[in-house]
Amino acid sequence: MIKIIIYFVLLFIAIYCLMPTLYYLLIKKPPFFFDKNDKKVMLSFDDGPDPRYTDDLLDILKKNNVKAAFFVVAQKAAENPDIIRRMIDEGHLVGLHSLEHKDAWLESPVYQKRDFESGLAIMENLGCKISFYRAPWGHLNLTSLLLAKKYNLKIVLWTVMVQDWEKHSTSKRVLERLTKQTKNASIICIHDSGCGKAAAEGAPAQTVDAVAHFLPMMLTKGYEFVLPEKGIL
Repeated sequence: MIKIIIYFVLLFIAIYCLMPTLYYLLIKKPPFFFDKNDKKVMLSFDDGPDPRYTDDLLDILKKNNVKAAFFVVAQKAAENPDIIRRMIDEGHLVGLHSLEHKDAWLESPVYQKRDFESGLAIMENLGCKISFYRAPWGHLNLTSLLLAKKYNLKIVLWTVMVQDWEKHSTSKRVLERLTKQTKNASIICIHDSGCGKAAAEGAPAQTVDAVAHFLPMMLTKGYEFVLPEKGIL
């Protein structure tokens, strides 16, 4: 009997959590048009905004004429409305990265409903029409999918993750990983702030430095940085 219960629990977890997450991580196509001869990539930042780092990144993006997607934590956005306004004014995409960066795998459907409602309300009050969503840690479940559909949000995860939040991360290591892993149709996920116990204090400073070198390097190689296109997802 115990084995049967364990089996059904594991089956439930697989269907409710793992399958939605793996689909968007491994199977879902990029949210922009491309072919094998293109060099198109999408650059995205998670966990901000953070006045210690985000403005510096926006300066670098502006200098290189690159547009990026910022998946923001709504509570942090409420604390930094000027940064959100700058993102919008400079042509970047602002997406939702939850209300307060909690793990959907560990939260109830009731909490998730509040997470979406409150997060979207905050962003609307800041003048943002949110169309894209990225779950913290990429952890989706069936409730996430239903709520995203209810609020007409397109889910975007990533294909390139370089562990730039780690304690022993350096700008050189982040840059090496970015250049090694990035290819046509990559969706790059790096961080302009830190959330969670695994995120080392000050790590985004290394990311800022790496991005300052990464962008001109990739542009010289002929890469184009793009944002999600309508009708793809």
